Amino acid sequence: MNKIKMDLSNLNEVFPENFSQEQIAKAKTLFLKRMAEKSHRWYGGKIQTIPKAGVFGFNWFNIWYTPGVSKISTTIRDNNDTSFELTNRGNLVGVVSDSTRVLGDGDCTPPGGLGVMEGKAFLMKYLGGIDAVALCINSTNGKGEKDPDKIIDFVKMCEPSFGAINLEDISQPNCYKVLDTLREECDIPVWHDDAQGTACVTLAGLINALKLTDRQIGNTRIVMMGAGASNTTIARIIIAAGGDPEKMTIFDSRSSLHSGREDIKADPRFYRKWELCQTTNPQKITDFAVACRGADVLIALSKPGPDTVKPEWIHSMAARSIVFTCANPVPEIYPYAAKEAGAYIVATGRGDFPNQVNNSLGFPGILKGALMVRARKVTDNMAIAAAHSLADYAEKRGINPENIVPTMDEATVFPEESAAVAMQAVKDGVARKIMTREEAFQMAKKDIEHSRNMTHSLMNNGFIGSPPAEMLTEAISWAIEQAR
Repeated sequence: MNKIKMDLSNLNEVFPENFSQEQIAKAKTLFLKRMAEKSHRWYGGKIQTIPKAGVFGFNWFNIWYTPGVSKISTTIRDNNDTSFELTNRGNLVGVVSDSTRVLGDGDCTPPGGLGVMEGKAFLMKYLGGIDAVALCINSTNGKGEKDPDKIIDFVKMCEPSFGAINLEDISQPNCYKVLDTLREECDIPVWHDDAQGTACVTLAGLINALKLTDRQIGNTRIVMMGAGASNTTIARIIIAAGGDPEKMTIFDSRSSLHSGREDIKADPRFYRKWELCQTTNPQKITDFAVACRGADVLIALSKPGPDTVKPEWIHSMAARSIVFTCANPVPEIYPYAAKEAGAYIVATGRGDFPNQVNNSLGFPGILKGALMVRARKVTDNMAIAAAHSLADYAEKRGINPENIVPTMDEATVFPEESAAVAMQAVKDGVARKIMTREEAFQMAKKDIEHSRNMTHSLMNNGFIGSPPAEMLTEAISWAIEQAR
């Protein structure tokens, strides 16, 4: 077996030559999970808190704390907005979750979401130059129910400490009420990354996929598998960006969404789904296989695969079809199988396959843009502006069917995205602070470079160590054995 590199750049080369594509895909998933458990245990998590101010002598403690800091408290008391300048609030995000819909694993209990929320904080810092805190909470009320009002109250109580709130992994229908209530009632951006973040990056990928297949968004037939927070928001954002709802068919676990779904209409908690029932699928197609026939695009965010989406459904789609299968941790169908079935462009939510359509490409830049202008909310227009920024960035450096969106290692995409979002916030009238696009770009670029350089400096100086090479070797050997 070839020795695996610490940067994992040769991951596809370490599997036995006689492994099928299915075995390689399975082994990669197993390796990543095994390595995640081992490395998280070895590091004890992946986020820490370090000072941003210096200690130049003993008396500096009297500046950073008492008695000097009293001046900071009274200044903020007299003008609360100075908290964005005199504390870290202006660059601080609270990542809030009740852990009831963690990736594809469902309810993981409140502390079960910490790994994901720390991950969001990790990516915000490295990719967006933003500080973030994981806040996993218990939303169970006295009746033993998951109560959206408890999440709403918690965020409102936390609002004075943060510049923005990132909601994450909250199950539907609670996620709809939580987001829509907090967007209107908080004076800082409240962003649901599973919904708005996924929608933004999906739209970016769709824009470029349509360019490569000579389609216009308004004339494109789209089938969607899954009607949770992600896909319902994706549908809404696509429509806002010019998609035709009458050419869209959305399926939940029971059937398709259409105006005859009395079960959805009867439950006011699912008002977002009912809105789509009234505007999409006027033919009331209820058979998924029938909906796929001749469709241009399939967007799936549903049950992890790899057998959730059938090859024959893709085979029946229009020529040069576009397939986004973005369930995590395993896509609804593996890319190689979708290609074999006839798909021209395939995207997933994973970075070890081409075309990663994942919210990690969106939220660091979007939240950075909102924070820089001290936005009061993230509007749908800001999310659409971010999508076009991502798509334009990729197109300028070159796109093809295996490369439709930027990747997370293209560092300059994030300040570009941040600047686009900041300018849209100013245009939408939700910015407290006005700046030019160039000022926004340079500020984001400086902060992101600082975060990356600091991380690399900690690594180079041994404050962040490398996991032992034996850990990688054991994980890959185990994954190979399990995949045989």
